Parts: sequence; structure tokens; C-alpha cells
Amino acid sequence: MRAVTWNVNGLRACEKKGFADFFAEMDADFFCIQETKMQENQLDMLTWKPEGYHAFWNSAVKKGYSGTAVFAKQAPLSVTKEMQTGGVSDEGRVLTLEYPEFFLVNAYVPNVRRDLERIPLRMEWEDALRAHLQALDQQKPVLYCGDLNVAHQPIDLKNAKSNEGNAGYTQEERGKMTELLAAGFSDAFRVLYPDRTDAYTWWSYMGRAREKNVGWRIDYWLISNRLSDRLGDVIIHKDTLGSDHCPLELQINL
Repeated sequence: MRAVTWNVNGLRACEKKGFADFFAEMDADFFCIQETKMQENQLDMLTWKPEGYHAFWNSAVKKGYSGTAVFAKQAPLSVTKEMQTGGVSDEGRVLTLEYPEFFLVNAYVPNVRRDLERIPLRMEWEDALRAHLQALDQQKPVLYCGDLNVAHQPIDLKNAKSNEGNAGYTQEERGKMTELLAAGFSDAFRVLYPDRTDAYTWWSYMGRAREKNVGWRIDYWLISNRLSDRLGDVIIHKDTLGSDHCPLELQINL
């Protein structure tokens, strides 16, 4: 099975920068996107159409903001928007698809913002998200992906020392990722590549950061621990443009 996650930073903008070509090239079983920045009723504004896929959208109430979507070749048993407990309910941040053998969860985790004003909200959201994933995991294995807005360890960003305490690399955010992994989940990329450096999925638009590969790894595939021996590969498509993030591909035998 092949699945892709990508923060497109606005699907309408990304479509103009090659999204459709990459989508077709991947021919993925699941294609999960974050930061759609559009409503489902704006689909007629896109030239691209997800032909051959079931499309599921969770859009923010605020137009042009946040939002998630999943394109799936196989119809799910059920689809749930947001989480069963807590969380930000009006920003379109979570989609959960149930299949006979697993759950697929696509999320766009709230950014704490530069002044860290959203850390309390983020901590509440992380606890609710972890409870949601654990409840699912008790039923069947989970594939969890998205822009998780945290670089977990120093190896996951170029300039760890100078970024300590900054949004995306606070002790609070990193601690919540540690808690989530301890709750029965694995970072699929690090299962396969525990020591790989300079492996990033997001780069600032400033200072030619992408050209210099001064980046952060903040996009993930997390999987239930019991799926680790089924991993095929996790590929960072760093040369695929169209957004300040790049796509992350999961290959797994399910």
C-alpha cells in the first residue's frame, strides 16, 4: 500500500505549481493533504479533479484557513471529522477514516504561533489527539499522518540549538510527541532511518532555506507499533515543489 501526506499550503495555489502531476505520478492508495485553505463547495475553482478517488473534506469555518482532505481509492467503512474528545472543532484539522484492517488519521496540528500564545490550546489538543488515537488503536492498528508542527529531536532540524524554545521546537511540543510515541506509536521514518541527518519536510521561504536545505522535519507518518515490521519505505520527496512543505510517502504491507 502506498500513502502520501502533504501540507499543500493552499490547494488552489499548489495546483498551479504541479500538484496534479505529482498526484497522478504517485497513484497512491491514499493521498492526505493539510492546509487546503478552501471549502468543499469551491471545488469548481480547481482544474484538477480527484478522478478515481473518494474525496473527504474537513474545512475550517474561517474561509481560506487550515483544512484537511483525504483522497482514497477504496471507500471507507466510516469517516469522522475532528475528534471524539476535545480539540479545535471549527478549524478542519482532523479526518479519521475506518477500514476493515486499520484506521487512517490525517491531521493538521495547531501551530503555537511565534509568540507561543497557543501553547495552552496546543497542549489540550495534543492530549485529546492522543486519547483519540489510543481509543482507535485498541480496536485496530492506526496510520496517523500530517503536518504535526513539531521537530521532535535535534536531528530533526538544521539549527537545533538556536531554535530552542521557538514555535515547533519548544519543550512542551516535543514532550507531547514523546508522550504520543510512548503510548504505542512509532515514527515510521525513524524506524527505518534512525540516524539519517539533513532529512527535512519544511523550509522557510526566507533566506533561500530550501536551496540550502536549512529545514525542519515536521511532517510525519506515525504507525501503531505492531505495524513496524510491515514497513516497506518512507520517502521524503524533497525535490517536489508547490509548497513550503514537501510530500512524505509511506509504503507499508497491509
